[in-house]
Amino acid sequence: MATGPRYKVPFRRRRDNRTDYYIRKKLLTGGGLRAVVRKSSRNVNIQFVKFGMGGDEILVSAVSRELKAMGWKHSCANIPAAYLTGYLAGKKAVKAGIEHAVLDIGMQTPAKGAVLFATVAGMVSAGLEIPHGDVFPAGERLNGAHIGGNIAADVEAVKNAIDGEKPKEKPEEKKPAAKKAAAKPAAKATAKPAEKTAAKKTAAKSADGTATKKPAAKKKVKEAE
Repeated sequence: MATGPRYKVPFRRRRDNRTDYYIRKKLLTGGGLRAVVRKSSRNVNIQFVKFGMGGDEILVSAVSRELKAMGWKHSCANIPAAYLTGYLAGKKAVKAGIEHAVLDIGMQTPAKGAVLFATVAGMVSAGLEIPHGDVFPAGERLNGAHIGGNIAADVEAVKNAIDGEKPKEKPEEKKPAAKKAAAKPAAKATAKPAEKTAAKKTAAKSADGTATKKPAAKKKVKEAE
């Protein structure tokens, strides 16, 4: 550690690389709400924070793991998940009466088209006003087309779930009913040979019965004579 009469020990959160007080002071002097975005290797966290002398007050929050309850089966830390988390947080903020916020990424390094700005794209799509430049990821990256698979369809399905829309029924679900209808004629076809065999057996029995009864009738006539 440096020593000397002019050395000033930084605040603990600055020493831990958790808070840049120079940027924080600029954000607070604006007097508006902050959209605080933090990411980890597994999740993305968004909070709408209001400054107060007693401490920051969290008004609305959203975490990417909330998407699992809406049918999301992919990573919760990639660009599509960050976009959906921003969209979810933006919808919550609009319902709470929030219309404008300023992005706060803390000590994280900004990069154009990264996960941090994918959250901003989601919040803007939800109807919030957040100052930004040309930093959003491309549309193909937001919907997950660069990842492949059915992730683009899953992104649209989760957005509909956030909006409260019911998913459309797939036409493939009607196929089992067609199979049952086709199975009925097969059952009828198997029943016909059984009826024929039964009729043959009854005819054979009746033929045997008449053959045995005729000699008995002749014997009665001879006895009468």
